Amino acid sequence: MSTNKRFGWSVVRHYFTSSQVLHGLVVTIELTATSMAIGIAFGTILAIMRLSPNPLVAGASWIYIWFFRGTPLLVQILFWFNIAALYPRFAIGIPLGPQIGHVNLTSLITPFIAGMLALGLNEAAYMAEIVRAGIISVDEGQGEAASALGMTRLLTMRRIVLPQAMRVIVPPTGNETISMLKTSSLVAVIAVPELLYTAQIIYARTYQTIQLLITVSIWYLILTSILSVGQYYLERHFGRGTSRRAREGLFERWRRTLFAFHQEVS
Repeated sequence: MSTNKRFGWSVVRHYFTSSQVLHGLVVTIELTATSMAIGIAFGTILAIMRLSPNPLVAGASWIYIWFFRGTPLLVQILFWFNIAALYPRFAIGIPLGPQIGHVNLTSLITPFIAGMLALGLNEAAYMAEIVRAGIISVDEGQGEAASALGMTRLLTMRRIVLPQAMRVIVPPTGNETISMLKTSSLVAVIAVPELLYTAQIIYARTYQTIQLLITVSIWYLILTSILSVGQYYLERHFGRGTSRRAREGLFERWRRTLFAFHQEVS
């Protein structure tokens, strides 16, 4: 099947390291990193708000999560891209008082910024639930003990609860990062020059559609493989002390599995 000359492997090799594709790859990595940073930071805040005893704070967090999880990501991308049509000028000032300054959203919200905001704010809704699950997995007695020592709720969360919750938070966060890498291709609809859009521009000119899509797919496979390995070692780091297998290296685990299989065959 792969020997079919219509695959055009020589074309794939040519474009695999071309400057255009590599530039699109860099944009994809930047978009993934910044969007996940927004998602993790804002999602952590939303999770803490959701667990707040104040019903207004918890309710505001719930409404945010409900809205951003309930609307399609593609719609959110298009909305942020066209936000200047709704608010062409954003003013900052004192209520019923003087205006301190203003921002022209038409020039500020570039396609990259629009894509980053849409991906990051959407991801925050999912990260909020992931972080909340990690927080409630920690025994309540930990917080009670910290409170008895005079620690504030935020200090307890930062020093006691979140470090222990990381064992539960890291695995789904790794999955979300891998998903974000692939989902970032959606911003091609607003002409962000990431990996997929770059390939579309090239094959619209050369008509080598299959070859460019194969090139893009290989790069995505490489990046997701790197992220998967990174996720494994992060899980191993935060899972120290939970089990013997959590301390095993990736190659040690493979070797143990192959050795067991060899014994069964023998």
